[in-house]
Amino acid sequence: MSLTPVFLGLGSNIEREAHLCAGLDALAAVLRDMRCSPVFESHAVGIKSGPFFNLVVTGFSELPLGELDRRLKFIEADNGRYAPERKGLPLDIDVLLYGDQVGNFDGLILPRAEILKNAFVLWPLALLAPELRHPGEQRCIADLWQAASIDQQLWPVAFQWHGRELTPPSLLNTSLPRA
Repeated sequence: MSLTPVFLGLGSNIEREAHLCAGLDALAAVLRDMRCSPVFESHAVGIKSGPFFNLVVTGFSELPLGELDRRLKFIEADNGRYAPERKGLPLDIDVLLYGDQVGNFDGLILPRAEILKNAFVLWPLALLAPELRHPGEQRCIADLWQAASIDQQLWPVAFQWHGRELTPPSLLNTSLPRA
């Protein structure tokens, strides 16, 4: 069975720590060799709500893209994403990259446009995989981050998952916009 490298964006603005930890626990059962970026807090983009916690995870999946996306929807549902009376966004998981796939795959457009539009995706992705080449832009993620001029406020936050600090202390005193 072949393994495909995948990058996923996670976000939550309701019981943020609990939902992100639950999402990471569920993803650890779906992805091999899972690694996490630092966690960032940001104001909501595109919706009126409280601030979000966001991070990017990477790992390898043996699942075809459609099946992976379906599993992600189940993980979101388990965390209340589709509950009729929900307030806010308990857990959002987006496929950012699936191997080097480019195009529309049954409504899933890859690479996900938010990579280049949102600092809360691009900054953690640049920290997690700086040398990764964006399959559409053909530039490495670190270069895309350095060249980005995204008008969003964003700051790293301390976050633990299973006793492991995901955000290094050295990063905690930085923020966006960059000086």
